[in-house]
Amino acid sequence: MKHLTNDVIISDNSSPQMPAYNTYIYLLVLTPQGMLRENIEDIKQYFSKKYRHPFAKSTKPHITLAQFMQRELVEEKIVARFKTIAKAQAPIKIELKDFGNFPSHTIFINVTSKVPLMHLSKSLRTAQSLLKYEPGDRPFFISEPHLTIARKLVPWQHEQAWTEYSNTSFTGRFMADKMTLLKRKVDHISYEHVADFEFKSEPTTPIQGSLFG
Repeated sequence: MKHLTNDVIISDNSSPQMPAYNTYIYLLVLTPQGMLRENIEDIKQYFSKKYRHPFAKSTKPHITLAQFMQRELVEEKIVARFKTIAKAQAPIKIELKDFGNFPSHTIFINVTSKVPLMHLSKSLRTAQSLLKYEPGDRPFFISEPHLTIARKLVPWQHEQAWTEYSNTSFTGRFMADKMTLLKRKVDHISYEHVADFEFKSEPTTPIQGSLFG
């Protein structure tokens, strides 16, 4: 099986599966709301039109926390674990400022409030055994928080766009009070909603069985 790096997925042509054994790509995200979300959607629409990159406008604004491939039969356990993690997490103030890039394929909005997101990432890694599709699998966890405007750019798109966005200012902030789990079948493009996990700042009992998933 070929697997994923960050949010780029390559998969085999698998044989037909029973419904309970369907395999999905899961995405755990934070999403801005209200006027900020609309502003970012406008940026993505503009980018899509100017740089002839339809994918920019077809994806919703979000910050990826984790991404992994897993069988549907494990979903209930994953949801329960994420719910426990979120219960102990305080709401996070997300600060956004200006633009950054991953040469030569991605333009994004910088997330400057990295520390609380890295603490959340550390908590999510305690669920890693549940997120492994097979032995040796490595789920993706956020290491460089950002909010993507466009990815999978070809060189001319990146070069011209970065010339513009490296000289463009942007500021925004939002309070993330939940994280959202999405999924899509490995041979599909669109994601569907699985569950929201509210951040409640409540103390929780340490999980004793983490080694067993």
